[in-house]
Amino acid sequence: MLRIENLNFLDWEAVSLEVGAGEVVSIQGESGSGKSLLLRAIADLIPHGGEAFLGGEACSEFSPTKWRGKVSFLSAEALWWEDEVRAHFLNDPELKVLQRLGLKEECLDWEVTRLSMGERQRLGLLRMLDREPSALLLDEPTANLDDRTSAAVEGMLLDYVRERAACCIWVTHDRAQAARVGQRAYTMVSKQLRKVAG
Repeated sequence: MLRIENLNFLDWEAVSLEVGAGEVVSIQGESGSGKSLLLRAIADLIPHGGEAFLGGEACSEFSPTKWRGKVSFLSAEALWWEDEVRAHFLNDPELKVLQRLGLKEECLDWEVTRLSMGERQRLGLLRMLDREPSALLLDEPTANLDDRTSAAVEGMLLDYVRERAACCIWVTHDRAQAARVGQRAYTMVSKQLRKVAG
């Protein structure tokens, strides 16, 4: 379980939330409403008050790097720090995994600068899953993708959550996607996280 207790950042109202093993919670809201900031605070990427717990262990008990290995944040635009794609992976993705997301095996040998935005997004996702996190913080993971590829990414993420009993918070602007992937839905509005009825 991922548990958030009185997490506060900037002047947003403190957030408390529990996400069970194998559960996806979706969050919507207008641009600038604080959705990405919330994920970054949970990932300990920005200054915040309150606490986050994973399976009873507090974020403050971990080094930032170790916490982010367990509670992984995937931004809408994945960051890259090495020249070549393969250097970012602990283990090369299997061919069938690459093909599922419409990627070519040779893309692992490409320089990052050659990748399209969509390729960066899909490879960033595979890089995150390669580290086998227990909780996923997903910020618009299909924003740059066509419908077919978006469906493939959704399927892979939901399979991972189910098979690994992972906790997942999924930020999306797509109301239909929020309904498909989330067991519970929230919205960020007026600097508050509010549960969506129904």
